Amino acid sequence: MEFYTSSGIKRPVRLCEETRKFAYESLNHKYGNDTKKTKCVFLDGAEGFEKMTPLEQYDLAIRKIALEAPIRICDGEMVSGAATLGLAISHTVPARHNGETLFYSVSHLTVDFEDVLKRGVNAILDDARLSLEKHKGMEEEAFLESCISTLESMRIYHKRYLDVLDGRKEYRKNYDNLLNVPFNPATSFWEAVQSLWFTFAFIRLCGNWTGIGRIDLLLGDYLEHDLANGKITLDEAREILAHFFIKGCEWVCGGNYISGDAQHYQNIVLAGVDKNGREATNRVTYLVLDILEELGISDFPTTVRINQRTDERLLRRVAEVIQYGGGIIAVYNEDLIIESLTNYGYPLEEARCFANDGCWEIQIPGKTFFTYQPFDSLALLQTVTLKKYTATFDSFEELYEKYVSDLKSKVNELKSVWNRMLTRGDRGEWKWLPCMPCTVVSVFEKGCIEKGRSYHEGGPIYNVVSPHIGGLPDTVNSLYAIKKLVFDDKRVNFGTLMEALEHNWEGFEELRLYATRAYSYFGNDNDEVDTIAARLVNDFADACDDTSLNTGYLTPAGISTFGRQLEWSANRLATPYGKRAHDILAPNFSPTPGTDKEGVTSVIRSYCKSNLKRTVSGAALDVKLLPSYAKSEKGINTIVALMKTFVTIGGHFMQLDVADAELLKKAQENPEDYQTLSVRVSGWNARFVTLSREWQNMIIDTYQQ
Repeated sequence: MEFYTSSGIKRPVRLCEETRKFAYESLNHKYGNDTKKTKCVFLDGAEGFEKMTPLEQYDLAIRKIALEAPIRICDGEMVSGAATLGLAISHTVPARHNGETLFYSVSHLTVDFEDVLKRGVNAILDDARLSLEKHKGMEEEAFLESCISTLESMRIYHKRYLDVLDGRKEYRKNYDNLLNVPFNPATSFWEAVQSLWFTFAFIRLCGNWTGIGRIDLLLGDYLEHDLANGKITLDEAREILAHFFIKGCEWVCGGNYISGDAQHYQNIVLAGVDKNGREATNRVTYLVLDILEELGISDFPTTVRINQRTDERLLRRVAEVIQYGGGIIAVYNEDLIIESLTNYGYPLEEARCFANDGCWEIQIPGKTFFTYQPFDSLALLQTVTLKKYTATFDSFEELYEKYVSDLKSKVNELKSVWNRMLTRGDRGEWKWLPCMPCTVVSVFEKGCIEKGRSYHEGGPIYNVVSPHIGGLPDTVNSLYAIKKLVFDDKRVNFGTLMEALEHNWEGFEELRLYATRAYSYFGNDNDEVDTIAARLVNDFADACDDTSLNTGYLTPAGISTFGRQLEWSANRLATPYGKRAHDILAPNFSPTPGTDKEGVTSVIRSYCKSNLKRTVSGAALDVKLLPSYAKSEKGINTIVALMKTFVTIGGHFMQLDVADAELLKKAQENPEDYQTLSVRVSGWNARFVTLSREWQNMIIDTYQQ
């Protein structure tokens, strides 16, 4: 049983043989193939279905799922529960009526698992009943009745599992744990893991993709209590927790998924401070790192919160896991992010609790509705500001100011789209228009039950719609090239450069090569170009923060592509810095491939010259490391040093990955031999062989630059 690494280094062995076998089978499609056997439940026989409200139809679907979804007990499992309906993998509620899928589901959130562990689902059910009494006869009544129905459906599914486990002597401990949780508070580490897993499994059984959040903060106290009382050993705890991660691979099905098969947003955050400012790193933190290192499970992309006070032991342990590749570990600079959130208006205690949305965008877990609005800033420059290269400008400042004006118009256009989802109440307050039902996630988001409003209708405490600027390094490089070629060095006049670009550099090869080679672009620690980037980040953030539209939600700035540089390439024109039309360009806030010449430290320095406190939603830097970084003590020290530099000079979020391009080529040609080989894609990981050929080639190219 081999768990492949993209760096080619052999993984250590700590877990027992039975657990490793369970992981190997799960990663090699055993349970994913089982899930595909039953796609969904059917509502065709429901009397009066067409006359039901959408919420009533949704409640019926969730009840049928609870009653009919297959119960799966994996051989030797230490935690029980499963998402066993195949259409849930497709981001839909797995229920059909007359052959039609009725409801899409929810992702890009992390629900309030802490409340489940500490208070139990019964307490949430009591909250719903109390809120229903307060809202009797009001428009909120139907939603609150749906909350009660959903939690009772969860109880039905829970009882079905108990009935099966009760008849299996070898799963007596599973039965005992599940008997108490998640409806009552967890009383031990094993119960806490079981409670977390069953709740997560039920949410995703109903089609939703939620992040896990700060798993070490959620489970740490339970482990410490059990260790102190001799109820468990650290090795036993590692085995139990490993089963949580292995169960999370139950949707691994193999095959081609374009952007990969592990994109289910079940992200995890480790370490950092708690709401009181105390360091939260604990023994669960290190158990998680052990498990990820040994099994290479990519289905839970994990980000470690680090700061300038982070213990050297943790930094080294993180570096040791990074060296195996697979892109599983990334890092947040928590000091900058907490300051960013408080500057934006979040209370300090809330800011300290930040996690992510199931990808890497920042949110307060269990309290946030989140979505983002991506757009291509390079296409905006090319087609709007430069009018497909028919425009003319007399100075760089004139060009820049026109672009910023177009950028502000684009951001306001995005905001206007979401304003159509809002209306004004009798007292002038913002109210969300009725949306698609999503009660299964709503009951686990603070604010929804209290307000009597769903996750999609303004229920959570924080409602965030974040504009995300894509292609920013390409836009910066383009502006810089125009500045240098036309206005500073006067190598060519504006009209001639536009003509060259309009003709995709055909007939202007000498000029194209000059533009490519003469200048040092973003990612090389060149103050001249990095200043343009920093200026543009501030102007974009100003546009996002503009409250003149008086929206009913928060609109923090973010910088990302999430792999869209591949799909955007079809509509992109030639760039002033020498790239031809349709080239695949920069990922996230990272250098355009082939333009970074001065090494990784220079890449980090260029990125950090922007005021990333303004990018409240997030700004991702992708750092690709060659295997030589990972095969020695020197390599470990180098990765630690990179993380320290990233924090010290003001980074936000960094995705470090190690991969051998030749190994990836072998996997591309012999996919059956490399089914578990994982790489970082963007905010998620993917088993390399499940990516489309285009995606595979894009990733290979980044390691051959």
